[in-house]
Order: sequence, then structure tokens, then C-alpha cells
Amino acid sequence: MTETSTSFAGMRVAAFESRRAEEMGRMIERFGGQSHVSPSLREVPAASGRAAIDFANRLMTGQIDVVIWMTGVGVRHLFAQIERQVDHQRFLAALADSVSVARGPKPVAALREIGVQPTYLAGEPNTWREVLTTIDAHVPLANLVVAVQEYGESSPSLLAGLEARGAVVERVRVYDWDFPEDVAPLEANVRAIASGQRDVAMFTSARQVIHLLKLAEGLDLGLALRSELERMVIASIGPTTTEALREQGVSVDIEPKHGKMGQLVKEAAERAAEISQRKKKVSILTNSHDTSAPLSDTPAPAWFDSPFMRACRLEPVPYTPIWLMRQAGRYMAEYREVRAQTTFLDLCKNPKLCSEVMCTAVDRLGVDAAIIFSDLLPILEPMGLDLEFAAGEGPVIHNPVREAADVDRLLELESVEALDFVIETVRQTRADLPAHLPLIGFSGAPFTLASYAIEGGASRNYLHTKTIMYRDAAAWEAIMSRLSRAVVRYLNAQIAAGAQVVQLFDSWVGCLGPDDYRRFVLPYMKTILNGITPGAPVIHFATGNPALLPLLVEAGESIIGVDWRVRLDTAIEAVGPRRCVQGNLDPMVLLADIPTIRQRAQEVLDQAAGRAGHIFNLGHGVLQQTPVENAVALVEAVHELSAR
Repeated sequence: MTETSTSFAGMRVAAFESRRAEEMGRMIERFGGQSHVSPSLREVPAASGRAAIDFANRLMTGQIDVVIWMTGVGVRHLFAQIERQVDHQRFLAALADSVSVARGPKPVAALREIGVQPTYLAGEPNTWREVLTTIDAHVPLANLVVAVQEYGESSPSLLAGLEARGAVVERVRVYDWDFPEDVAPLEANVRAIASGQRDVAMFTSARQVIHLLKLAEGLDLGLALRSELERMVIASIGPTTTEALREQGVSVDIEPKHGKMGQLVKEAAERAAEISQRKKKVSILTNSHDTSAPLSDTPAPAWFDSPFMRACRLEPVPYTPIWLMRQAGRYMAEYREVRAQTTFLDLCKNPKLCSEVMCTAVDRLGVDAAIIFSDLLPILEPMGLDLEFAAGEGPVIHNPVREAADVDRLLELESVEALDFVIETVRQTRADLPAHLPLIGFSGAPFTLASYAIEGGASRNYLHTKTIMYRDAAAWEAIMSRLSRAVVRYLNAQIAAGAQVVQLFDSWVGCLGPDDYRRFVLPYMKTILNGITPGAPVIHFATGNPALLPLLVEAGESIIGVDWRVRLDTAIEAVGPRRCVQGNLDPMVLLADIPTIRQRAQEVLDQAAGRAGHIFNLGHGVLQQTPVENAVALVEAVHELSAR
């Protein structure tokens, strides 16, 4: 085939295929790429064949009920190890009498070579989820013994899913992975990637990822390699390999619908150039802002020593800083004029208008910080959800994730290119704001985002969310992990584009008690707080249940946002003296007369007792019915009443 419009157009393509390395190289070149294929692994039999022999004997004596075949290579290795140790015909007869599930076409082909037809075949994309779905449809597992043929490493999610269904699981490890005998080609590829000499990387197995990174670490090139992989276009043959890449912090840009090598190369050739250009565009946006702390001999930015940033750092302030959640909104005539010209979602996707409405609000109110104008939910659109802001109904998701089988429709947010309008909003707002005012970026927290994705909109009892949460631990873990990774990537992009602080809104998490929060939410919040760019303060705002406040502290270093359902002094006692707190006037107070507003503001300030680490805010967003002059009066009152 000659080069066609489906072409890498000379891009330098690294691949790590072993068994079909030459074929991979020819395909890359056929699609117009410069091929750099270096074998990265070889299969070696397990140190002893004992596991395979024990499995065969237990199967023949009726002690195993179900067999799950994960790989074709594993089938062949297992039969090679037992060939001279057990009665061949008796083993085949026992296998025919048991229930067997093949993960995909490769183990099916290997089984047919020895005359065995599996009972069930898991559907595409042939991950552990499809294995469990197939079992759920056909095989009640309670009290059954299930043998899982492993392929160099375990699948913790599959094992946990089997055990959750009442199975007794036995692992049959028949082969391991090792580096190729000659690692020189792989080392050369690692060095070339680390020095920026590759444009595309294609992975056809999970173990390739691990070996590539392990070799790079041994060459003291781990950081350089990871940095370049973030810049490059990354193509993965299927969900298992993609998951391994994500676990190692590598974002995947291309995953073909069908997990075949030819399809992988073809789709990569079709899309690599366009993806590379988008990555460069976002890199320019996010790298245009220096997020590092000022050096001792470098003048600090004007915002650095603002009352808001000093409060974030628990430093003394001349007065208590204040900003308001939803401070640009329908209660302002200026906002309503802009909003009348466009839909809400289109407004969110117009960075210049977003900056205009926020800068107008900041100027009118006199607050000490601005927050970008956006919404919690646009992040869900590039993750595969159909989002609409319906008149009179609020946000509606037309294809919610209701069952475990729907989880794979929630796509990984591999990069922020699809959300470049938000990144540009950060950059534009930072440029338009007065230099002394800090800018806050934000995201929904994973529980709130998951609830929207599952419920499809607002909910009173979170029926669908809690059903998945309680019934299917693997599905819940997949949803929350995917959202957590997305939030980290999204917030870090906002910080890089010019946000000084970011806020996590967990608006719906108050429907959980402390025990459920600890089990189903806390691990993911720890992941997020550990992943945010060092030096950027994070405001962690979880509304609805004051009993969760100590758990917010446990999640990691953050400023604790407090709603109005608890006294501020009680909240401060719950989170400890070394935490900055934000809050917590009831938004309804702004509907009262100005003397009452001043009185209630004084009560909150009295409860804060002049502590340096207090940022005044409402316990939630400004209500639509709020008179603008009342919001202005609150800001003036806080500045006046808290003056040191």
C-alpha cells in the first residue's frame, strides 16, 4: 500500500511489540511513519509447573467448578506444563464437564487447538468487566470454586468481583514476563523518547508499559521519559493496556474500537497529527503562566501578598478577606443582559464573555478574589455524557450511567484539549482582572460528578447512585477513579493557565454519613489532593453534613469550606487550629435588611475570633433573588467589622 491521506506524515513512531515486531514496523511505514519498534518483553514459564499441575489434578477430581481463561499464551503454557504430568484425555473430559469462560478470541483459538470449546465468550472489549458481565448473565457463583488462569500478573478487580459474587477464587499462574534477552533496542528507544525524538508511542500490552518505565528508571531517565510521554500522542490497543498506562500516570489519546494491531496503527495514523496539534495548543495556554512561588530576589506578583492569599497561608491580614460563591449570576442585571443573548452552556464556552461577567461582578462587589465563570458539569461532556441545561430544569444528562455495564461509556479524560475553553477562560480572566486580585479555578468533586452522571440530574434520595455504590464495588471504583484522575488533570491545567487557588465543590456529598464517606469517597479525595500542583491552595467545600468535616481534614492539605448548617466556631474546633476555614453565612440572610446582614456577619466574625486563617463567604452560592446592594453591603460590612 502506498501512503494515503490516512498517514502519520513522517511522524516518528515508537512501538514495543515483541512477537510481531517486524509486522508492526512495516505497518507504521506503510502509513507514512518513521518506525522505531523495540521489543520490550518475553514470556517465560513460571519457575515451576506446580501451579498448572495442581490445577489439573483439582479439576479432574471435581474440586473446581468454573475456569476463566484470560490469554491464549496462558492456555498454551498451561498445556505444555501438564502434558507429561497428567492423563491428557481425562483432563480434557474434566474440562468439558466444567464451565469455562474465555476472555476473548485469543484464548478461544488456543483452546480450539486442543479440541476444547469454551462454554462462554466474554464480549468486546474483552476486559475483566465483560468477564463479570458474562458470568452474571449465565453462572451464579455463590459457593463455587473458580480458577483464574493468570498471565504474568493478577487482575485485582476481577478477583474482587468474583469474591463479591460469593466465589472461592484460585489463581493459576502459568507464566511470567521478563525483559527481552537483548535490551539494547529498547534502551535506544527510551533514550530517544526522553530526549524528545519521538512523536507517537503505541502500546499493545500492559506489560510493555511497565518494562518501558522500569528501564527508564534504571537509566535515570524516568522523569524525562514521563514528561515526554505527556507531550507525545499515546495509542493503546485496548482497555487493559489503557488501564495499565493510566495507573502509571500516562494519558491515552487513542484506543481503537476493536483491539487489533492493524486497527491500532490505522487509527493512530488517522488521528495522530490532529491530536499533536491540539496538545501543542493547550501546552502553550497552560505554560504561559508561572505558578511557582516567587524567588527571594524576584518581585512577588501583586496577588501574592493580597489579604486572600495571606489568609490561605494562615498569615496576619489587615481585615478578613471575602468573596462569594456564585458572585456572578442571575441576581445581577449585567449578567442577565449577557445571558439573554446566549444559552448557559454556550456562555460557559465563550472565554471572553465569561471573563466579562466575572470582572463586572468583582468590580461591583469589591470582593477580595474572583472565581472563574463556568459550571461543574462541562467536564462530563468529553467523558462521553450528553449534557443539556434545560430551561426550568437545570442540568440534564440524557445518557446517564445506570448499570455496571454502562461504566465504559464514561470515558477517561485523557487530556484537557476538549476543555480548552475553560483553560482559555482562566487565562483571559487572569489577564483582565486587576493584578492584585487572586483568581480561583474550580471543579466538581468526584462524588458530586458521579451523582450527576448516574442520576442524570438533580435527585432527592440518590437512588441510582447509592444502588451502584452499594451493589457493585468494582463499578463504583471505576467511576470514581476515572473522575478523580479527570479532576486532577483539569484543576492542574487551570493552575497552569493562571489560577492561584482552586476549589472542589462537593455539593451533594452531604447525603452520605461518615462511614460511607470514609469507604466510598475519602480514598478518591486523597488522590486528588495529593495530585494537585504543589503550592496552589485547594479549598475543599463539602456541603450538607457537618459530621464530615474531620474527614475532609483527613483527605489531605486544604482550606476547609464550611456551609451554614454548623456554627463556624464548632467547625473550627472540628478541623483544628492549623487549617484555614472558609464560610459560612446562610445565603438566605442576604434577603434580609442591611442591619440584619451586618449583625449576622458580625456573629460569623465573632465565631472566627480574629484568626488569621479565615476567609469569609456564604455557606453556599448567592441566590437569584438577592438584591445586589445587599451583597455589596455584606462585603463592606466584613471589611469594616474585621479591620485589625
